[in-house]
Amino acid sequence: MRRLATLLFISGATILMSFAVPASENPVKTAAHAKTAYAVYQVDNTQSKLAWSAKKVTGSHAGAINVSAGQLDIDNNVLKGGSFTLDTRTITVTDITNADMNGKLVGHLKSDDFFSVEKHPNATFVITSATSKGGGNYDVTGNLTIKGITNPVSFPATVTVAGGKATAKATVTVDRTKFDIKYRSKNFFENLGDKAIYDDFTLDVTLVANAK
Repeated sequence: MRRLATLLFISGATILMSFAVPASENPVKTAAHAKTAYAVYQVDNTQSKLAWSAKKVTGSHAGAINVSAGQLDIDNNVLKGGSFTLDTRTITVTDITNADMNGKLVGHLKSDDFFSVEKHPNATFVITSATSKGGGNYDVTGNLTIKGITNPVSFPATVTVAGGKATAKATVTVDRTKFDIKYRSKNFFENLGDKAIYDDFTLDVTLVANAK
């Protein structure tokens, strides 16, 4: 009986080996077979900038927020992805010259009525798709996070890549109410009259990034 079992084992092993694929036809995937990673261009926060502008019934205001970090993912001079972070604590107002009035507006923008900078010191944007339209023009979509709330936004952008430097520029329109910034919004408060602030505000973004 033991001899019969041994013969059956050897026979079965032989059959299995006959179906085995030769090693040369089933190579192990190595780093050489993996997709080449995109080149990472590190955002230079000393050259990158973001300007904001917002309108109300009786006028408008403008200012800036510092870009604290980010990167652009480039493949053969074509934008493939990227992200950047804003330090909301650095928000400034550039259209009011009176120091007291300027300080009051900056303080209000930092409060819970607007950006809640103590609770949410960072705002981020992460690209989810970048479609090249030719000539350095792109349709970009990504996830914008403000006050811990994330919403998708889409906008046109231009990107130039040369000499180890990438420069991306875009104007982004944002509905503040989608990020729980509802102060004096006509869609949430009645009888505001000329005290109403429009829901949409604009971000003019310039990112300058260097190849790592």
